[in-house]
Amino acid sequence: MNLSRELEQIIENKLYQKKAIVVVGPRQVGKTTLLNSIAERSGKKILFLNCDEPDVRKKLDLPTSTQLKALIGNAELILIDEAQRVKDIGITLKLLIDNFPEKQVVVTGSSALELSNSINEPLTGRKFEYKMFPFSFQELVNTNGLLLETRLLEHRMIYGLYPDVVNNQGNEREILTNIVSSYLYKDIFEFQDIRKPGIIEKLLQALALQIGSEVSFNELSNLLGIDTATVQRYINLLEKSYILFHLRSFSRNVRNELKKSTKIYFYDNGVRNALISNYNPLAIRNDLGELWENFLISERYKRNNYSSNYANFYFWRTTQQQEIDYIEERDGQLNCYEFKWDANKKAALSMTFSSNYPNTTFRIINSENFMDFIGSEK
Repeated sequence: MNLSRELEQIIENKLYQKKAIVVVGPRQVGKTTLLNSIAERSGKKILFLNCDEPDVRKKLDLPTSTQLKALIGNAELILIDEAQRVKDIGITLKLLIDNFPEKQVVVTGSSALELSNSINEPLTGRKFEYKMFPFSFQELVNTNGLLLETRLLEHRMIYGLYPDVVNNQGNEREILTNIVSSYLYKDIFEFQDIRKPGIIEKLLQALALQIGSEVSFNELSNLLGIDTATVQRYINLLEKSYILFHLRSFSRNVRNELKKSTKIYFYDNGVRNALISNYNPLAIRNDLGELWENFLISERYKRNNYSSNYANFYFWRTTQQQEIDYIEERDGQLNCYEFKWDANKKAALSMTFSSNYPNTTFRIINSENFMDFIGSEK
């Protein structure tokens, strides 16, 4: 599928501003394809450097400015793929930007684990950094139209939006199994000291069964036989690998609010379902509400990133089980959302919340109006 990525236009608008452009994200989401598309549309002289190649890594490992000048020659656009494979890539990028400001450098990395650690200090003030995810529903709508994608909504909720999954209908389970077994944890095992790799998979399976619920680190610790500090460290690594992300509980005034609770969500429904080997249709699932919530929040997360929406994101719950699925806070405004798959189901904002936080809006997001929630900001 020849699908235009929202990030491509964002990057093109930032070219040739004397800064590196850094794109990070999980494996298999199309970062190399993005680089190739930028190259094809640029009309510039291109140098493409794939850091999976040992000789390329050697040339980028702490070179002098003279060596860099010989390497880039007359190239105007320098594309560096899998840059986390070069240990001190940040220092090399700093040399490129400082010595060749007329050139444009675009860098991709499969994980923030090593890439961000090695570039943040050297590239302070010298980079634009973006996250790339599996396809967004909006990107598919832009290509296929809203009617078709609405018809495929149940399929997307079950198998997710990884490019290889979307582009190979009929082979979704095999591809997701391969992603989960071969790519999902690769960066963690490569760049971190994980003494019991099997624990990572068990932790992910446990979290996959708890989407939409508050996570107890103590319960996970007892389940996995590891201490809570290790549970939290592993979850942090999984977040840095763009497998999952968290929402914190919102708490300001109300005595019975949950103040330190956390919910975990997956960036991709297909990965979540592959971890628990459940591809059942929505009609016979007992986790439809949780799947819908994960889909909406992950799509909103993509939308906010691509739209540079810097709001704070929360859920809200009290000990009396009053709750709000999702809250965005921006410029002092609280926007609250309740998620219902069935468009006929009703919900109301808690009186406890509205009386304590009067500057609030409230909407129900269902299977008929969801594009207003996850679509691109105009």
